[in-house]
Amino acid sequence: MNPIACMIIDDEPLAVKLLESFVAKTPDLKLVGAFTDSVEAINAIKEQQPDLLFLDIQMPDLNGMELAHMIPQGTRIIFTTAFKEYAFESYEVSALDFLLKPVRYNKFLAAVEKAKALQTLSAPTPQPPRQTSVFLRVDGELRNISIDSIVYVSGMKDYVMFYLDGVGKPLITHLTMKAVEEMLPADQFLRVHRSYIIAVDKIKKVDRNDCIYIGEEIIHVPDTYLSAFHRFVASRTVGK
Repeated sequence: MNPIACMIIDDEPLAVKLLESFVAKTPDLKLVGAFTDSVEAINAIKEQQPDLLFLDIQMPDLNGMELAHMIPQGTRIIFTTAFKEYAFESYEVSALDFLLKPVRYNKFLAAVEKAKALQTLSAPTPQPPRQTSVFLRVDGELRNISIDSIVYVSGMKDYVMFYLDGVGKPLITHLTMKAVEEMLPADQFLRVHRSYIIAVDKIKKVDRNDCIYIGEEIIHVPDTYLSAFHRFVASRTVGK
């Protein structure tokens, strides 16, 4: 997890120094600015867009509540103040937490944990690399076949035939259609018949009788697979 970029804004220099010392000894926090002037701070916030603000409420010129309405949406706020009567108002601006002065380190840490939990929830989930090929055992050897070259697959008992772009004869291997269906990416291939799996981007046309024209083959979609096939066609159909 990347460190949480934070700023401190408080018109009391001693309060700023205390919070700076807390940030310095807290893992996963990175101080990117500390200000005693809230007007000066707002420009820095808009430029740097920190993840978290430790923000005093009672300040001259621009108080903490007013500043809270001016910050970027992704910046979280932990209010720090000596006045507990501001607690309810702080939640109206979706403050992450409310720390009463003098701030104690254990309370500070608890508030930071809330920020860390939110950062974890909002972190994008890494996507696995896209599958680009499959190995087929053909005539006793393994052939590495580009998935993009597959036009359709036809099954016959315990054997399947892979028809490829620009290749006259199919590659025949000992597999079941179920194994092929599980092996090929579901967003690129569709089973349209007990004996056929097709590359959806290789379809030339579909006629009114639910026949698919693909490669040199015409495949009629039987009732068992018709509902799923119609849903697929509808999802890619433009116009009426």
